[in-house]
Amino acid sequence: MTDAATSHTELVSGLIGDRADAWDLAGELPRDLLVKLGASGVLCAQVGAEHGGAGLDSRANGELTAAVGARCSSLRSVMTSQGMAAWTVRRLGGAEQWSTFLPRLTSGDLAAVGFSSPGAGSDLAAMETEIADDGTHVVVTGRKVWITAAHYADLLVVFGKYRGGAAAVVVPARAPGVSITRVPDPLGCRAAGHADITLDAVRVPTGQVLGGTGLPLPLVTTAALTYGRMSVAWGCVGILRACLDAAATHTATREQSGRRLAEHQLVARHLAELYVAERHATRACEHASASWDTGSPDMAVDAVHAKYVASREAADGAARAVQLLASAAASDGHVVARAYRDAKLMEVIEGTSEICQLVLAQHTRKKVQA
Repeated sequence: MTDAATSHTELVSGLIGDRADAWDLAGELPRDLLVKLGASGVLCAQVGAEHGGAGLDSRANGELTAAVGARCSSLRSVMTSQGMAAWTVRRLGGAEQWSTFLPRLTSGDLAAVGFSSPGAGSDLAAMETEIADDGTHVVVTGRKVWITAAHYADLLVVFGKYRGGAAAVVVPARAPGVSITRVPDPLGCRAAGHADITLDAVRVPTGQVLGGTGLPLPLVTTAALTYGRMSVAWGCVGILRACLDAAATHTATREQSGRRLAEHQLVARHLAELYVAERHATRACEHASASWDTGSPDMAVDAVHAKYVASREAADGAARAVQLLASAAASDGHVVARAYRDAKLMEVIEGTSEICQLVLAQHTRKKVQA
């Protein structure tokens, strides 16, 4: 890990301390914490130094993300949202938009990314949000559901139909016509600020449409989703590391029938499978980050692969940890109970496991045909 990544990890560890369980129970992260982390560059650490960021590569940012995910998946989810917003601006926007929005995202402003629409879900082609020209402005109309970090956001990066294609537009969260409603009692990442967004003829300057024109939907969506999938995958590595640590500690100190739990063969099997799961997920993420950092043409599919593998392993690994800790992990407020709920949600967001399977199968068919 680079010095910058190590410094950021130490900062986050000190700020989280033992507070993650309380945040999860309350369903809220302290805003001053988020602003401080945003201003320190932690929330979108791959933004370059010229725009106030840390300029980490994907591998270093991934290890930072895993460190945050091991401590608090809700905070990691906000980190994913901020990074997706920054990457979307960088990927789709122009130089003037970079200099306008990226410094805001590295100086304390918080962002959410609006993909999913009611009734559309994973079918992004079916989204109904419209971005319509209106002279020097565009008018944004539609709804977005289950948007991570929207409760905390100052800026919304909203995806919609535009000029026969698709586009992303930066909308101030407090602009007239914007309504944000918290999702009550989410299953996992309870403090991540999930919310539904209603955009009722919201007018923003045309210059806030990233790139300024309609683009093919696959390009627009892949730009943000690839970053999000990488972040979720590395966050799942963190979940696995937290579960492995909790399970190893518990089984090494708890006795059953006169022997430590870890000495029972069936318990040892679960520990071995948890270790393999963490190694499997880590290697998939390292490979995807290497693709990102070298500009491989397989970067997008490698991110899908990492997200699929890591989220599946995290969900299975968290279930094993609950089995090993039994009643000790069967109540809210325990790291393993939190991991069990959070990990399941990771199999749904940024492309369900089924969507990932379809993408990977399509990639396989194309390779065979080539």
